[in-house]
Amino acid sequence: MTAVNGDPREVGRRVRRLRQERGISLSELARRAGVGKATLSGLETGTRNPTLDTLWAITAQLGVPIAAVLGPPDDHVTVRGAAVEATLLELFEDAGVTYELYRMRVPPGATQTSPAHHEGVTEHITVFTGTLSAGPLDAPLLAGPGGYLTWRSDVPHGYAAVGEEEVLASLLIRYPAATSRPS
Repeated sequence: MTAVNGDPREVGRRVRRLRQERGISLSELARRAGVGKATLSGLETGTRNPTLDTLWAITAQLGVPIAAVLGPPDDHVTVRGAAVEATLLELFEDAGVTYELYRMRVPPGATQTSPAHHEGVTEHITVFTGTLSAGPLDAPLLAGPGGYLTWRSDVPHGYAAVGEEEVLASLLIRYPAATSRPS
């Protein structure tokens, strides 16, 4: 299963443009993000479809929300990780703060660990069905239907469906002004 349902060439072009605007070499960004240079090169040329974790690691080092490389929310781009499938529904910008709203699905028995986001980024999840364990790896939170979780996601964090039911939820990621999407 691919990590992004959109055109990987478009994602790659956006990553390359953001990297070049910041004056960062391919080698340097690969080192900072903890990904192989060949992986980053393949992503930028559109010959590789990156994992969700790779995109988050790269965008964290570029100082932008992941939506900056996914494209407009009108495209309803879906990103997939080891456990999480998230469809970008809306992108909001308000006074320099960027919000990404996703529809999220986590199948039963699946777990995912995600790298730290930018400094000050927070995640807010409302669970509709199933039971979700999510949050910082050292202090995960638990919520069932109607429950709400929030944490600072500038630390490694994880997601897991608990029990036999699929988790359906909304995920709102808030990026503070220092990491807002560039124009």
